Amino acid sequence: MSRHVLALIAAIGACVASVMPGAADPAIVYSVGGKFDGSFNESAFAGVERYKAETGASVREFELGRDSQSLQTLRNFASRGGQPVVAIGFNQASAVAAAASEFPGTGFAIIDMVVDAPNVASYVFKEHEGAYIAGLLGAMASTSGTIGFVGGMDIPIIRRFLCGYRQGAAAADPTVKVVFNMAGDTPAAFADPARGAELARSQVQKGADVIIQAAGGTGIGVLQAAADAGILGIGTDSNQNGLHPGQVLTSIRKRVDNAVYDSFMSARDDQFTPGIRVLGLAEGGMDWVIDDNNRSLISANMKAAADRAVEAISSGALKVHDVVADGPCPIS
Repeated sequence: MSRHVLALIAAIGACVASVMPGAADPAIVYSVGGKFDGSFNESAFAGVERYKAETGASVREFELGRDSQSLQTLRNFASRGGQPVVAIGFNQASAVAAAASEFPGTGFAIIDMVVDAPNVASYVFKEHEGAYIAGLLGAMASTSGTIGFVGGMDIPIIRRFLCGYRQGAAAADPTVKVVFNMAGDTPAAFADPARGAELARSQVQKGADVIIQAAGGTGIGVLQAAADAGILGIGTDSNQNGLHPGQVLTSIRKRVDNAVYDSFMSARDDQFTPGIRVLGLAEGGMDWVIDDNNRSLISANMKAAADRAVEAISSGALKVHDVVADGPCPIS
């Protein structure tokens, strides 16, 4: 074989090797509730769609019907060369840990939980920072002096959100009353709109005229019940302002879409890095939404107060208490 042919083969081989990391299709495993849950999973799906639109690449997707499907699905994607394999939701943590151990050459990512493994990127959020803005706006919008909070599963992440909400509300009005309920103590608490509606109605009966949902798919029922009662809801995770135009005060987005997109792009660029990424207001991991569906509900004073709080939190001038890192909520 001639030197020229050998050189050509070597050049082709080097080229293929250089693009292989980015050539593998990424994969994503959505949590129970499906990618069109109008909340957490749907935010992840938005990140998938952005990646596909910008790159023209394919993404392998799976929607869990039950948590027990997670490990086998992660294994399947890893064995087929998925890079990275992304799991949505804290409830997939043990499955990610097991799959990452079995496939050390595959990059995994998990959203909303930390998995300590050399090939896992963990994306977690400062929910308390976004919740503070929600509480601030909710208290300013309330005329009854009582606002509500409906959480999904009673876990530290949701308690962190509740505490941030109460702190923001107290900053706007120290006399405001916050009533709250959790939908349950299993992951099913994030996928029960009827339960969410029931809890919201009970809070309306207690005088709440603004209710935030931090409950995934269960929260869709919260927002529906709030709209039916003629009061204001507050959405979370994705932009839910359009679900009930004029009756959703704002949405506190957890930018799961950015986390998914970042994990996909980093693998495509052969820059995938394991470890923990903590995303708050300053890092673009949390924000609040004004659009045509809620603009009339946000006064100039409310917007100015929220903008000041975002700036202060982002700069470190204002620290929102984190019940996970700092202990029990200082507001009882």
